[in-house]
Amino acid sequence: MDNTYDFARKSDRIMEIKKHGYLFIKRLFDCIFGIIGFILLIPITIIVKISYILTGDFAPIVYRQIRIGKDGKEFKLYKYRTMVPNADKKLKELLDSSLELTKEWKKNQKLEHDPRITKVGKVLRKLSIDETPQFINLLNGNMSLVGPRPLVKGELDSHNGNHKLYESVKPGITGWWACNGRSDLDYDERLNLEYYYCNNASLKLDILCILKTIQAVFFRKGAK
Repeated sequence: MDNTYDFARKSDRIMEIKKHGYLFIKRLFDCIFGIIGFILLIPITIIVKISYILTGDFAPIVYRQIRIGKDGKEFKLYKYRTMVPNADKKLKELLDSSLELTKEWKKNQKLEHDPRITKVGKVLRKLSIDETPQFINLLNGNMSLVGPRPLVKGELDSHNGNHKLYESVKPGITGWWACNGRSDLDYDERLNLEYYYCNNASLKLDILCILKTIQAVFFRKGAK
């Protein structure tokens, strides 16, 4: 009986050491990629700003939004703006004017043909450039390179999601959903893919996810 108990304790200790080792390596990579990404942000931001100015749009190009992170903590997520400056107000007007659009939004948290997206924004989304300011979130430590996408407050509840599981790991710039179909999938399929990562997070899965993301970005699969 004692031998069985000791073996169980040793196994738990080994698992705990492996977990801490994985999290240390993951954070190290986040910092390295965060620094590289932050440096690249300088020329990319200049190009994006000039592109917007050329279309007559002089509003700020960095969009900040409150998202839910690990353990349900709120944080500011950074993105390049891909919509008109008053996008939230415009969305309310669109949903108030159309029951069909309201149903589509409640189901997928997005509109297939969203009139709020700018010409520059369409290019940024197609090339997945709009997410690059999140390298700032990597350095801040409230996001990781790989993890489930951070959601807005109430989004998970509206789809009967599992908070405990979804918020058990840091949200990521890319993730198992992002590299396996992304916008081509409905919301339930999305959640199942995110849950899979939360249950199976490992260095091997992270590396596979990064490789699949590079492939998805190269072929622009699922980007809308």
